[in-house]
Amino acid sequence: MTIRSQDTNAVITRDILTVAQLNQAVSHLLEDSFDACWVRGEISNFTNASSGHWYFTLKDDAASVRAVMFRSRAATTGFTPKAGDSVELKARVTLYEARGEYQLQVEQLRRAGVGTLFEAFVALKNKLSAEGLFAAENKRALAPYPRAIGVITSLGAAALHDVLTALARRAPHVPIVIYPSLVQGAGAALQLRQALALANERQEVDTLLLVRGGGSLEDLFSFNDEALARDIASSVIPVVSGVGHETDFTIADFVADVRAPTPTAAAEIVCGTRLSQLERVLGAVQQAQQLLVRQIERMAQRVDRATLGLVPPSQRLAHQLEKVVGLGRRASSAFDKQFQRTRARHAHTQLRLAGLMPDLNALRARLDSAAAELGAGQRRLLVREHTRLESVGAQLRALSPEHTLARGYAIVRTEDKKILRKSADAQIGQALEVTLAEGVLNATVTEKGL
Repeated sequence: MTIRSQDTNAVITRDILTVAQLNQAVSHLLEDSFDACWVRGEISNFTNASSGHWYFTLKDDAASVRAVMFRSRAATTGFTPKAGDSVELKARVTLYEARGEYQLQVEQLRRAGVGTLFEAFVALKNKLSAEGLFAAENKRALAPYPRAIGVITSLGAAALHDVLTALARRAPHVPIVIYPSLVQGAGAALQLRQALALANERQEVDTLLLVRGGGSLEDLFSFNDEALARDIASSVIPVVSGVGHETDFTIADFVADVRAPTPTAAAEIVCGTRLSQLERVLGAVQQAQQLLVRQIERMAQRVDRATLGLVPPSQRLAHQLEKVVGLGRRASSAFDKQFQRTRARHAHTQLRLAGLMPDLNALRARLDSAAAELGAGQRRLLVREHTRLESVGAQLRALSPEHTLARGYAIVRTEDKKILRKSADAQIGQALEVTLAEGVLNATVTEKGL
């Protein structure tokens, strides 16, 4: 038979095995044949050893198997199981070689049904993350010196006591407003949303703490509500989430502006200690004093420099009088020079004006001659235009219908006033109007000729 030695990792062949060798071979066979798997069952014979390891039996209606969960794994579970609990566990199949019994070496343990809750938690987390509700750029900054702090939690929760104790120790001067709500069970998510909405409506605090103590995934599941997450994301007031222990995570933690590992840590995040704030105020006062002293020193130096520049009033007046006398002399000299230049320009202008003056007598004679020529031209034009008018009038009279009628012609019209030009257009018995040079005749057609 071929077996593998644990000590040498060598493959050897033995016909007869010791019990230890057999158990080693079976142990390796189990570990190589089974990957870690999830198993559901009921806890019985539970023992919490002084070493921190858990030993129990996992059973169902038809079978049972021993299980062990070492302290490092048990510490991350978040609860201590007891006999009768229905659980789901992830384990590797191993052999306890000392007794030749196979067992489950547990890596993760949760209450039965938590798997479905965890899957829902992961699905919602991925959905909201894809929408950007967890993005750092959407987080609101906390007020460095809040005028008031709001706390959303249960009135009977230990978390409320922890928060109030921490705030009383760190910042007893800051008012606290409590918005009570269930933090577990049916209706808790709705009450948490209502408390958040009330705080945003009242606008009486600068920061909100959303807190509760640790618990199982089922206990904390109210903080995984999608509607609550969206309300936190849209809250006008910054929200600090302090739900459960450091290892607990909820959707509210991811969407909140700040996530604290515990309720107490949440209280410590939202405001500094009173002593630290007093120290900052004292530091600011000292800095202001130093700035004031330096400003006073600079002003004193300016005063000293200004003092050095001071002169007696009499000396200043004498200097000013000297300047005034000098300015008077310069003004008088400038006036005289300007007067001489102006008089010279005036004389030169008179000479130029005299040369540019016109000969009025010659211009008057030219004007009289032009007026005479203009009158003669107008008379000639008048005679010429009168002659043209007479000629055109004679032509018009010769061409006028009255002149034609006067020569013995007549105009014949029908009853509808149309002029009759051809005898063919007339009808026997038709009434006609004949216009003569003097008067009008009414006639009737009795006969037509060519």
